[in-house]
Amino acid sequence: MSNLVLNSELLNRLVDGTESSKDEAYQIYQDAEKDPTELYKVAQFLRNKNKGRIVTYSRKVFFNLINLCRDTCSYCTYKSEPGQTKISMMSKHDIQNLIALGKKYKCTEALFVTGERPEQKYQEARTWLKQNGFVSTAEYLIHASEMVLAAGLFPHTNAGNLTKAEMKELKNTNASLGLMLENSSERLSEKGMPHEFAPSKNPKARIKVLENAGELRIPITTGLLIGIGESPFELIDSLYTVKDIHKKFGHIQEVILQNFQPKPDTAMKKMHSPHEKYFKTLVALTRIIMPEMNIQIPPNLSPISYSDFLAVGINDWGGISPITPDYVNPEFPWPSIEALNKNCANAGFEPRTRFPVYPEFLSFVNSDLKSKMMEMADFDGLVRGEHLK
Repeated sequence: MSNLVLNSELLNRLVDGTESSKDEAYQIYQDAEKDPTELYKVAQFLRNKNKGRIVTYSRKVFFNLINLCRDTCSYCTYKSEPGQTKISMMSKHDIQNLIALGKKYKCTEALFVTGERPEQKYQEARTWLKQNGFVSTAEYLIHASEMVLAAGLFPHTNAGNLTKAEMKELKNTNASLGLMLENSSERLSEKGMPHEFAPSKNPKARIKVLENAGELRIPITTGLLIGIGESPFELIDSLYTVKDIHKKFGHIQEVILQNFQPKPDTAMKKMHSPHEKYFKTLVALTRIIMPEMNIQIPPNLSPISYSDFLAVGINDWGGISPITPDYVNPEFPWPSIEALNKNCANAGFEPRTRFPVYPEFLSFVNSDLKSKMMEMADFDGLVRGEHLK
């Protein structure tokens, strides 16, 4: 039984284990606009109940395989055009060099990120693929995943809207996959909106990929982008979309909540990042809507707010790299792992290193891959401390 006594009858029912409806979540949000204190308390209670005082992260190396992209999102600074200094088109030799560096710094995750099917738009991408012996980015990803796995790193691929066949191939080597839903509202794809020139961000297409991953029993990370012109009710709708998919397949291992940050070289450079109270309220709402979910915010995008977000329901910091930048948000450096550990401990949490797949989803992973991870895992299914020294 909880000692929490709340004025809100809706929140009292959540503490007692009742599931919130979408209409109730709308009401809780509207109440929290006036005063979010009780919502934050309930989010903290539900995190402690379901996740304890452990907060996890993955020690990763970021393979920016190719950042040409057929889409153009109004807020994205990751995408490069041919000839720009930030362009990345990694060769097999580049991959081997980065593997060696990742091993040296005791990384366990190899994060592969690419633009959305760049070969469909750019001759440069087709030439790059041909030089490396492939015809598609997905084919190269499959080979690169085999390379890093052979070296003892565990791949996690975030390459946009992969087909079901491509995901089935990647399941052989990838501990998990990632695809941000960003938002389930088609309004954000309309004229003048952030996804107008990004057909792959159409929510129907993204939802289909998430469902395909479920049918294939692939652990998948998804999430929402907060502050790009959506309404809070569209965000709540998006959370229920994710919840419904997970209810059906049981494979969504994590929900990332990423706060938009304006980039100087983008169409949305004059927009403001979301107010911290708004962001925290949405984080807390995510915890009450999906009380057992692993919920993450990127720590480099909220560098002075560790204890604040731990207090409203998160239990993970995502992938943190000791060697490679966040190519999606390059102006925000990762915190050092030492600083992260210290901040978590100061807030009363035990920081632990995980694999790219959460312990409760290890049963989804193919047996060869799982056995490789188990050689490095402790009794909780997390990375044993000796592998990090």
